[in-house]
Amino acid sequence: MNRTLVFCFLFAMSTIANCAWSQTADERLTRLFDQAWEYDVSSDPLHATSVGDHRFNDQLPDVSVAANEDRIRQKKQLLEQLHSIDRTELSPTQRLNFDIFDLLLKNEITEGQFETYLIPITNRSGFQIYFPDQRTRVPLKTVKDYQNYIQRLEKFREYAQGHIALMRKGIAAGLTLPSVVLEGYRESIEPHVVDDVTKSLMYEPIRSIPESFSDDEKSRIDSACRTAIRDGIVAGYRDFLTFMEKEYVPAARGSIAASALPNGREYYRYCVRKFTTLDVTPEQVHETGLSEVKRIRSEMEAIKAKVQFDGSLSEFMDSLRKDPRFHPTSAEHLMKEVSYTLKKIDGRLPELFKTLPRTPYGIRPIPDYIAPRTTTAYYMPPPGDRSLAGFYYVNTYDLKSRPLYEIEALSLHEAVPGHHLQIALQQELENVPNFRRFAGFTAFVEGWALYAERLGLEVGFYEDPYSDFGRLTYEMWRACRLVVDTGMHYLGWTRQQAIDFMAENTALSLHNIRSEVDRYIAWPGQALAYKTGELKIRELRARAEKELGDKFDVREFHDIVLLQGSIPLDILEQNVDAWIRGVSF
Repeated sequence: MNRTLVFCFLFAMSTIANCAWSQTADERLTRLFDQAWEYDVSSDPLHATSVGDHRFNDQLPDVSVAANEDRIRQKKQLLEQLHSIDRTELSPTQRLNFDIFDLLLKNEITEGQFETYLIPITNRSGFQIYFPDQRTRVPLKTVKDYQNYIQRLEKFREYAQGHIALMRKGIAAGLTLPSVVLEGYRESIEPHVVDDVTKSLMYEPIRSIPESFSDDEKSRIDSACRTAIRDGIVAGYRDFLTFMEKEYVPAARGSIAASALPNGREYYRYCVRKFTTLDVTPEQVHETGLSEVKRIRSEMEAIKAKVQFDGSLSEFMDSLRKDPRFHPTSAEHLMKEVSYTLKKIDGRLPELFKTLPRTPYGIRPIPDYIAPRTTTAYYMPPPGDRSLAGFYYVNTYDLKSRPLYEIEALSLHEAVPGHHLQIALQQELENVPNFRRFAGFTAFVEGWALYAERLGLEVGFYEDPYSDFGRLTYEMWRACRLVVDTGMHYLGWTRQQAIDFMAENTALSLHNIRSEVDRYIAWPGQALAYKTGELKIRELRARAEKELGDKFDVREFHDIVLLQGSIPLDILEQNVDAWIRGVSF
């Protein structure tokens, strides 16, 4: 962060302190939230753009070591300011905001103490993968919009150098990615090192410059963009490729476990708490996973018997992987099946939900430059100003790894009633601080999306037994995550043990299994969130159904769960219990 930003933030903090005597506790907290939000968007222009604040569309974040250290210091000061406010004097709504903000700040500070910023990429995420999406995530309607876009391209080389500096310090500190997850790292970098700048993905917006621009404006924009791609994008990616090849990959660690990092066992225990939002241990999570695997396996055995397959469950799953009738014949075939599924579920949503988002969603194929190394699908939220739709990205690479029987569960998870419905509703919340509209607790977000897969059973999906088996194998996949993530990062499992465990218990293709296991290795703890969150939501729904009986309304229940946005699971439980008491009274 530059010195001006630091000075402005410190001045704002002192202003809060000086005028605190004349404000109520609620007012002081609101002012603190506003100042903290301004700090966040001004210090991270990419985040600002993503939430619909376009004041900084010509800038990129300072990702230097000094900037990261400054950020942690600012978060500590914010926490001090927060705790100077008497929580008991706050209204119930502001107490909730206080508690969520407190947890978010403490997580950021803890991660700073573990220096996680020294590993700023994974095998499937990071600036080198996400930056090309800028061409679809920024407004490009005016000459100024194009100038802003080009200025970001010009600054990309410096941005890449900042990440290189972080990763060099990570090498020195023993904080690197495991070498095994870096196989194929070139695939996400080399496509951007082009000789002809018009072949760069970042040149695409130039092909659709508005006709209203004058010929001179079009010419100037085209020339400036070509230069920016050559000197910013291509040069930056070339620098990064050289660094990865000559420095980072040779220095990457041979171990796969987070517990092998400096203070690694303590760090992984923190990851478990962070990603589950619960006070649980790795051992407890592991045992929950084994229990869920056993339960789901029995349901899978029942479907195997229903379709009269003569053989073991492992043989049944192997036959599904190889059976050509379950393979899409083309990328277009896969996308059409996804579209059909989504249109069907759109029509059933009012049966399950009182409140639906206004923001639409679409589907897109995952870009070729990351498809081989990423997951089956992912969701990209809309910007906060709703100037764009949300998008469900579908992987059309290696079609034999994208079985048709998984489409219903996958689509309900990534789009509706899963990620798009939940995240769009959260962004549309009113009368909440900005950080509440855009913060995400993974256990809630991913737990909801896994719960959403199961909702299909209530509105006519999974009628084909193979599709229902696909649903179960997706649920099993998330249960296996509890076992293999804790196994590899804390209990001494090897990568092959994790692959074998998932191959034995899920019908995922071996390509997907290897990609997923490498994802867990590179991102400790994140994979625990899905099943943990889903189990909590199902537990709370079962409690409500039992205690309310005929008074239970699933549409009301879903409003209670969703209309506070993404929250920690303990707070979700408090909200549902209060609703149950209110309905029971």
